[in-house]
Amino acid sequence: MSAETVAVQRNVKPGLPIQRLARIRGPFSLRCGAILIDYIILVAILAFSTLVSRLFGGGARSAGSSSLTIGAVLTLVVAALDLGVLPGVTGLTIGKWATGLRIRRSDGRDLGIGRAFLRHFVGYPLSALPLGLGFLIAALNARGRGLHDLIVDTIVVREGPVLVDNRRRRA
Repeated sequence: MSAETVAVQRNVKPGLPIQRLARIRGPFSLRCGAILIDYIILVAILAFSTLVSRLFGGGARSAGSSSLTIGAVLTLVVAALDLGVLPGVTGLTIGKWATGLRIRRSDGRDLGIGRAFLRHFVGYPLSALPLGLGFLIAALNARGRGLHDLIVDTIVVREGPVLVDNRRRRA
C-alpha cells in the first residue's frame, strides 16, 4: 500500500475544478464542529452580558438594561464579522480555522464578502427550514455540499496534509 502526503496549499489555486476540490473536501463532522464553535462564541457573549446585567441589578423586567443591549449589539457585530466578513476575506470563520477547514468557491477562487453573507445569513436559514435537510445533504452528497453551498456555489475544503492513494487499480 503506497500513499504519499500531498501538502495542500493554504490558498487553493484558482481554476481547480470542483472534482479536485471534492477530493479534499471537509468532512461533515468537522463542519458540524466548526459551526458549533462559531455559535458557542456567540452564545457565550450573550450569556456573559446577561450575567453582568443580573449582577448589576438588571433582569428580565428591565428591558432597557444597558449591559444586555451592549451584549446583544456586540453579538450581532461579532456574528457579522465572524460569519460574514472573515469568510469573505480569508475563507475562514473562527470555527473553520480551529478545525482546519476553509470555504472556497467551487472553481477555487476566494469567496468574497457578499457571497459569505449570502451563504450564512440566507443559505443557513434555508438549509434549516426543511427540518435541517439542507445541512444533511452535505453528509450524503459525494461532493460534501449542503444547500447553502449550492446556493452560493461554494465548497468547504480541508487545509493541511491530505493523504492521496496513488495505487493503480487492476481490472
